[in-house]
Amino acid sequence: MSHIFPRHTKQLPPVAARGEGCYLYDTSGKQYLDASGGAAVSCLGHGDKTIINAVKTQLDNLAYAHTGFFTSEPAETLADLLIAHAPGDLDRVYLVSGGSEAMEAALKLARQYFVEKGEPKRGRLIARKQSYHGNTMGALSAGGNEWRRAQFGPLLIDMSHIDPCYEYRLKRDDESLEEYGLRAANLLEEELLRVGPENVMAFAAEPVVGATAGALTAAPGYFKRIREICDQYGILLILDEVMCGMGRTGSLFACEQDGVAPDILCIAKGLGAGYQPIGAMLCSRHIYETIENGSGFFQHGHTYLGHPTAAAAGVAVVSALLGRNLIPQVKTQGAKLMAALEVEFGQHPNVGDIRGRGLFQGIELVADRETKAPFDPSRKVAARIKSAAFEAGLICYPMSGTIDGKTGDHVLLAPPFIISNDQIDELVGKLSGAINTALSA
Repeated sequence: MSHIFPRHTKQLPPVAARGEGCYLYDTSGKQYLDASGGAAVSCLGHGDKTIINAVKTQLDNLAYAHTGFFTSEPAETLADLLIAHAPGDLDRVYLVSGGSEAMEAALKLARQYFVEKGEPKRGRLIARKQSYHGNTMGALSAGGNEWRRAQFGPLLIDMSHIDPCYEYRLKRDDESLEEYGLRAANLLEEELLRVGPENVMAFAAEPVVGATAGALTAAPGYFKRIREICDQYGILLILDEVMCGMGRTGSLFACEQDGVAPDILCIAKGLGAGYQPIGAMLCSRHIYETIENGSGFFQHGHTYLGHPTAAAAGVAVVSALLGRNLIPQVKTQGAKLMAALEVEFGQHPNVGDIRGRGLFQGIELVADRETKAPFDPSRKVAARIKSAAFEAGLICYPMSGTIDGKTGDHVLLAPPFIISNDQIDELVGKLSGAINTALSA
């Protein structure tokens, strides 16, 4: 009998035994192609000796030192490395243990920034529907997925949520993609004026939406207009790149491809590539100096902030991303994956949209391509696909509730950056079989 509290008490998973490259193996010896990198985590694949040795070396020297007393060489090195490649005026790095912690820190920093500026009324966040920003209470409040929020409603903070930039479902036939992007962005200004700009501290968004909407990319010009609105009304732009950052979309930071820089940026997942739990919040020089020249103390913290061993893994991972030509490879292999998905599913009667960027791609499933009608949630299409794929030796990331938290199904793909052409073929073939099996049930 296991004493582990599993994610699902009626679905006990097999025991993972080892990993090698793009594959995981359970204790029976069964092989699984990791086509989602877990949850867009394992960007370097499994068993990378360079990263493993970096962690071992750090453990030999110093496993842990509390940041209330010390900084550490790996933490300092990682911060320098990230800022050297960060967009805009990002200048300081706050190292945490994961994406939810990074977003929680971002929300608290935004609030404290305005308190120290003498604008204490600014405490409201505007985010987007069908977003996901983490599972801690502040981050869950920021997220816009109704299914994840529903039972915790009484505990959540009141925040605003506008429509996402969702071309497949929300663009009108009579407008261009650029026109739609501007219309979607201007929803931020409408909500600002509704709640009073003087009450708002920030707008938060994922440059490419991950878990809850399946690699949803923004229309051209969307984020540039968002940046303009934030500047016009004096609110901060928080970009959540926990899933889509660290090379996943074909640039180290996903927002680079939208031509914008945030005031606060959150990363995790691919920052440690699964070799250590680590995340980070990056903020602008101006925000940091406001705290530095004010109270001098960010009223926030966690026990494992700046963990030396986790930071050493982060240094090794980011160095690998930059030094092994992996980010250009993401673009190359991402284009091959997209082409293979188009060939296999482009005319599939139950595939409505294929989207994404780099090696971060999604398929939205529909009951009817012409009307875009989703499947009845009672069919549990996403869950059936996940089960059929796993049985076939494929790990992917299907989710339901794509449209509104209740209806709609998609499959998210985020394979390791080292995926080969043959493995792309294996991925698409097994996914096709799983979808057909699920839909025939």
